[in-house]
Amino acid sequence: MANNQAPQGNHDPAGSTQMFRAFVDEAPQGRQAAPTSGGGPRIGLILGVVVAVAVIAGVAWLALG
Repeated sequence: MANNQAPQGNHDPAGSTQMFRAFVDEAPQGRQAAPTSGGGPRIGLILGVVVAVAVIAGVAWLALG
């Protein structure tokens, strides 16, 4: 079995390293991969990118025209 205790010279007084390791090693409970429901936030992201590209193209057209 692995020794998860910190060496004597590297004592973490706040215990943040041990807390982080406990968080990372903890198995997710109750979290399951939810099936994607028709795109949801992905559609908003795509529309946002399209609008941003259109605005940049409009600004470039005005600047160069």
